[in-house]
Amino acid sequence: MKATAPHGEPLVQLDPSAFVADPELIQALDARAAPVPCESDHVLFRQGDPSVGLYILHEGAATVSMISPDGQSLFAVQALSGSLLGLPGLVSGQPYSLSATAGRGSRVSFVSRDEFIALMQADPHLSLKILQVLAAEVRSARKALY
Repeated sequence: MKATAPHGEPLVQLDPSAFVADPELIQALDARAAPVPCESDHVLFRQGDPSVGLYILHEGAATVSMISPDGQSLFAVQALSGSLLGLPGLVSGQPYSLSATAGRGSRVSFVSRDEFIALMQADPHLSLKILQVLAAEVRSARKALY
């Protein structure tokens, strides 16, 4: 299986807006988040790493990518401001299924698993907003495969 289509475009093309969360959710998560310094390009997590939390891209650039088991690049997409990165792994308790790298000068924050769970318990209506982001990611992946 080749990682690119015949004319060199990525085999899978995800919609970067699929990672973007509702501003109310971003604000609630950010209240429990710690800043992540991005003085140079900064790997947030790698595909297969244990999921320990999620990252919020407030400003700047971040690349989300996936590689095949044989090491070929399947896709790379530029995340948009307001994106939640690492959410499926955090919610499922499984390793991250993607990799994410923030660009130099980006404004990123990190929410630990414990802080995320505490927020969902303290403010259950935010769970619906989490589900909306997860559903958007699933729809984007299905559309890309179709």
